[in-house]
Amino acid sequence: MKTKRMAGMAATILTGSLVLAACGSSGDDTAADETAGATDGATSSGIVTVNGTEPQNPLLPAHTNETGGGRIMTQLFAGLVRYNADGSVENEIAESIETEDNQTFTIKLQDGWTFSDGSPVTASSFVDAWNYGALLSNAQNNSYFFEIIEGFSYDEDSELTGLEVVDDLTFTVKLVQPEADFPLRLGYTAYYPLPEVFFEDPEAFGENPVGNGPYMFDGEGAWEHNVRVDMVPNPEYKGGRAPQNGGVSVVFYEQEDAAYADLLSGNLDVIENIPNSSITSFEDELEGRSVNQPAAINQTLSVPSYLPEWSGEAGLLRRQAISHAINRDEVTEVIFNGTRTPAKDFTSPVIAGWSEEVPGNEVLEFDPERAKELWAEAEAIEPWGDRTFTIATNTDSDHQPWVDAVNNSIRNTLGIEAEMEPYAQFSEFLDARDNKQMTGMFRAGWQGDYPSLANFLAPIYTEGAGSNDAFYASEEFESLMAQGNSAESIEEANEFFLQAQEVLFRDLPGIPLWYQNVTGGWADTVDNVEFGWDSEPLLYQVTKSE
Repeated sequence: MKTKRMAGMAATILTGSLVLAACGSSGDDTAADETAGATDGATSSGIVTVNGTEPQNPLLPAHTNETGGGRIMTQLFAGLVRYNADGSVENEIAESIETEDNQTFTIKLQDGWTFSDGSPVTASSFVDAWNYGALLSNAQNNSYFFEIIEGFSYDEDSELTGLEVVDDLTFTVKLVQPEADFPLRLGYTAYYPLPEVFFEDPEAFGENPVGNGPYMFDGEGAWEHNVRVDMVPNPEYKGGRAPQNGGVSVVFYEQEDAAYADLLSGNLDVIENIPNSSITSFEDELEGRSVNQPAAINQTLSVPSYLPEWSGEAGLLRRQAISHAINRDEVTEVIFNGTRTPAKDFTSPVIAGWSEEVPGNEVLEFDPERAKELWAEAEAIEPWGDRTFTIATNTDSDHQPWVDAVNNSIRNTLGIEAEMEPYAQFSEFLDARDNKQMTGMFRAGWQGDYPSLANFLAPIYTEGAGSNDAFYASEEFESLMAQGNSAESIEEANEFFLQAQEVLFRDLPGIPLWYQNVTGGWADTVDNVEFGWDSEPLLYQVTKSE
């Protein structure tokens, strides 16, 4: 599959309108075709294997915010809306989502949905799950996503007073302020419902989740830590992602080269990312069983605000110098063989409203002379001394080639020592990052949760947000984001989000590197493989014979 598509937003938020209608009524031909393919096509009975990484945390909707756990959660759960392959949005559990002012929403559920244990999916399943995810003492990674709902507090345990159950299939949501893209968010993991059994023992549930999605765990112990997770079709599922196979196993790999070798030998069915060592040969080796298309993913260098060498006037000058010292064109061509595109902003070009003309983005240009000038200005304020510049990354994914190339570019331009700081496992890297244990810059990738520019900005750069791993804070940035969120339309909101990026380019809490294509592949053991706007394979529609 070589088709390149630009993903956009199917739903336009209009005051007084029916925001999203019943499933299948979006009028989007692609979405309709996908739904039909999921329910009408021939099924198969083979177990599909796909590569993955060990989840960092228990598998809870409000606590899972990294790709290892995310790939599993999207198979186990269904949300109010779902995202099609092209990034368009349509209802899944929701019958309708209505608003008159983009601040108060009435959400009605389709009747008949159940969890895999047979218990019903009700309005309370959402309201109780969201309250749990938002509660301060529960310390859920995704609690930030509930900040927009009345009653949320970062200071004390507080009920989300903006949520009200009307009846078994209806609830209302009142936000702190109008949010133009609120309905677009509702397919993200944080907003999944939870069954009553969760509240009996949340810790046990995290090891053996009971969801309402197309798959469920294949019995107790289906999650073999650091090895794999085995899932089978959920007979209770009634949405548009009906499994066309006998199940999915997510196999955890410490090296992507090993996963690709298994793919070539027929021991793995689907791989989501081709290792750099095979980036120039995979399309020939897989003979039409590969994809290279734009996805809502970017890569940045994150700058810990708690490190003194990157703080103050000298720190800002150094951040600017580092950015100018990186030859993005050379790295994306030589290391990635054109499967990455040098960044022009902090978001992704596959998202509607993207612009390559954000004021301040000239700091992303490779300019060795300007880099040296900026570094010299910083030296005049506070000498760098004998420090070594470092980029931290996990080594169970294939980041070392580009990290080495970036370090070489910085070393050759600025004349300083530059090295990689390795972490053996992604989960170890995440723990060090979250606990402020980074001793230098670190690689940060963002895969879109939902198709909105705001999703690439607010969760990462808002003070206190769950993915603000650089611990950045800016009142001006947050004011612009708030104005965008309260806009009457997505188009108007995007203008504020572009202005917010001007602030980011001025402050450089992160240094954008490039946008990432999804470069995936599959073995000749499977058919009907497609990758979505966010790079994830649509596993439910993959077919495999025994």
